[in-house]
Amino acid sequence: MKIIVDAFGGDNAPLEIIKGSRRAADKLGVTIVLAGPEDRIKACAAENKISLEGMEILHAPSVFEMDYEPQTILREHGDTSMAAGLKALADDREQYSAFVSAGSTGALMVGATLIVKRIRGVRRAAIAAVMPSAAAPFVLLDAGANAECTAEMLGHFALLGSVYAKHVLGVENPRVGLANIGTEDSKGDPLRQEAHALLKRQANINFIGNMEAREIPLGGCDVAVADGFTGNIILKLYEGMGKMFMGKLKGLFLGSPLGWLSAVPAAPGLLKMKKQMDYKEYGGAPLLGINGVVIKAHGSSDAKAIFHAIRQAKACVEGKVVESIKEGIKA
Repeated sequence: MKIIVDAFGGDNAPLEIIKGSRRAADKLGVTIVLAGPEDRIKACAAENKISLEGMEILHAPSVFEMDYEPQTILREHGDTSMAAGLKALADDREQYSAFVSAGSTGALMVGATLIVKRIRGVRRAAIAAVMPSAAAPFVLLDAGANAECTAEMLGHFALLGSVYAKHVLGVENPRVGLANIGTEDSKGDPLRQEAHALLKRQANINFIGNMEAREIPLGGCDVAVADGFTGNIILKLYEGMGKMFMGKLKGLFLGSPLGWLSAVPAAPGLLKMKKQMDYKEYGGAPLLGINGVVIKAHGSSDAKAIFHAIRQAKACVEGKVVESIKEGIKA
């Protein structure tokens, strides 16, 4: 399996991207193809004594900078590492299995939609964020790609999330909840009411009804469906609360001698919780609805996060996520 990695996407490129890719090549049994300026990739690897043995380079002379307009990825920046990786995935599906980038979210969504294309029947692709909960990880989508949605789009998101939860997270019959301001069927604005009625009729998902935001982190559903505006607010609030909570715990245990003593027996549990709350463990967000496996890693990804993003891409390929979505949409 060959996975293309954008070597110049993200705040810590190219060093952390190359380090994470090296680890993935060694531990996951995949061939990594680094996209970007070949001379700069080789120079960075040599300077940091990182072997590129068993890895390939897809030469692209330039880099898509974060301040570029996403819509220009084809018109003005078709020679960048992101565009080159997406084109290779689209043009040679037998050779390349997936593409991973920590670059601009907007450009990656535009590029994936225009180059790799959407699955036939899917109106809009969605960003699917894997999030921790009190019970088990769940999928939140859309996490920010589509601020305005129709009820039909939310119905598609429910199917996309269900397929991912089943084939990648291993949930046999994923529970789908619609993010809303109340649990009653009549709650919410016209969009939520129409979507609720549609989801109740959708036979290929396990819809459990409206889901209040406070129930989501408690494990109330396996797939949380929202428009991109609402989903992004949930995502950002989740991240902020996680940082605040971990900071408070650190201050509680390390702020006094008694706290230090208490931290020793609690350390295993605290480390386990920290790992569960760490976004790096989840790799990135798949762009579901695209006719190929495309993973958006966090912009500040380090080597650990890149490794897990590649692991996630491999899981999507092995779980036949794209094929399963095609079957579900057809049904």
